[in-house]
Amino acid sequence: MDLENEISLIKRGTVNIVSETELAQKLQSGKKLRVKLGVDPTSSDLHLGHSVVLSKLRQFQDLGHTAVLIIGDFTARVGDPSGRDSTRPMLDQDAVKRNAETYTQQAFKVLDRDKTEIRFNSEWLIPFTEHKSGSMSELINTAKNLTVSRILEREDFKNRMKNEMPISLLEMLYPVFQGYDSVAVKADIELGGQDQIFNLLMGRDMQKFYGQTPQVVLTVPLLVGTDGEKKMSKSYGNYIALNDSAKDIFGKTMSISDETMLSYYELLTSEDLSGIKALHPMEAKKKLAVMLTDRFCGRQQGIKAREEFEKVFSAGKLPDDMPQVKMSAPSKISALMVSCGMAKSNNEARRLIESGAVRIDGEKILEDKVIEPVDGVLQAGKRNFRKLVKGG
Repeated sequence: MDLENEISLIKRGTVNIVSETELAQKLQSGKKLRVKLGVDPTSSDLHLGHSVVLSKLRQFQDLGHTAVLIIGDFTARVGDPSGRDSTRPMLDQDAVKRNAETYTQQAFKVLDRDKTEIRFNSEWLIPFTEHKSGSMSELINTAKNLTVSRILEREDFKNRMKNEMPISLLEMLYPVFQGYDSVAVKADIELGGQDQIFNLLMGRDMQKFYGQTPQVVLTVPLLVGTDGEKKMSKSYGNYIALNDSAKDIFGKTMSISDETMLSYYELLTSEDLSGIKALHPMEAKKKLAVMLTDRFCGRQQGIKAREEFEKVFSAGKLPDDMPQVKMSAPSKISALMVSCGMAKSNNEARRLIESGAVRIDGEKILEDKVIEPVDGVLQAGKRNFRKLVKGG
């Protein structure tokens, strides 16, 4: 691929490139570039929002470069303040370790394992905070060359100061730690979400301070969640996890709006958008759902999920595979829904009942009443089914 086409591919679905001239120079150098992405294992699941930047990293791998995936086992315990209006709670070491194990497994659903270098930033950040250079630690030697005014340029810090919300000194050091990651792995390019721009630019500053050629910074948009409003996040409950079942990935994708669907095509696929816009919106959405399901669940899983979806929603039939729930005693419907995982709480179950979203054998239930053990089908919403079985 010639340089113009390489840059065109890389620029698709990006927000910032600092700078495009430097990017072209690095690509022209003939060097196998080290392209860095850092992820803090703050939860157990990666979702489609993470896959946007992982897919961009995969593009660089396909162009012959090395992906350096940094698992932030040190920085996860500090807490990234990006986009936060309050201090992020600190995680314990065991939780970080458990999450880190699942992150690497899920990341290889997108990345080429053979072209990926996995690093944990505790490897260099623990020595960075402890090692003495002269009479002071390396961290102190570095920090004395940074200014508070530079750190407080962050938009999230400005907002918190304006609203008289606390900012911990540790949070202010987070960009320093992330910037030192770039120094440690000698990154040529760093990728991140657009909310990470300050941290990524700090990496350039730190590399200059340590006498390295500054990395090119490239940011991608934040993927909107299935609600079509907020960024995709576990905390907002609007996410599609990379480890979701084929049924859930397909069904959740089908629930997004037409406008959101187009942004998913742009950020998650290499499809020609003009061709997608020419399709009927429902057909375009089914195509997207098949592609994403195949990508994260395996070939042909998308077609199977589509067939099941069309059987249930287009033909009005019941799904073939329903979790079975044994009823051995009378139960309130809300309690039954919580016990079999159809609702997270009794209040949520009651809200579903009152909204008319709950049915037993197709009959709408509008009252949270006690029911006797019964053989039948309990349904909550459009995709949630349980097969009820009387049992002792």
